[in-house]
Amino acid sequence: MPRPLGELEDAVMTRVWQWNRPVTVREVLEDLQQERSIAYTTVMTVMDNLHQKGWVRREAEGRAYRYTAVSTRAAYSAALMNEAWSTSDNPAAALVAFFGMMSQEQREALRDAVRIVGHDDEAPAEPATGAAPPPPASAPSPASPAVAAEGAGEAAEAAEAAGAEGDTGERPPEPGR
Repeated sequence: MPRPLGELEDAVMTRVWQWNRPVTVREVLEDLQQERSIAYTTVMTVMDNLHQKGWVRREAEGRAYRYTAVSTRAAYSAALMNEAWSTSDNPAAALVAFFGMMSQEQREALRDAVRIVGHDDEAPAEPATGAAPPPPASAPSPASPAVAAEGAGEAAEAAEAAGAEGDTGERPPEPGR
């Protein structure tokens, strides 16, 4: 599990991720200097530390190195979210609280992500090349307030039950397993 990046490490990695190409210390330095006063050796040390930690790989080019990200920002963010969720003493309550903090756009992105991954037990993953068929006329839309309230109520009940029973740290078996 990755530890969160420090402020300067994040500033450097942001550039490496955004540029999505091999970069030199000089390139990162020049971009960082637009925002703050910083020394070449400081950036070089941070990039060396990121290499030692496995965040970037490097290839020698003359007397300098070119650094490339090992993974994406999305993978880094996902690992941090997974770590935070899995260390909770009450994961259901943590999810309820997290979902409560999300904007409407974030909740829609979450719904889309669940559909893409195919972990939605009620419906198979949508094919990548075609549009999903509309829900049956009698089924409420997953985005409808009634369904959202029902889902939030179920999650809140699950969180409350987990808290009342005491969390053993074990996860219940997944349906169908």
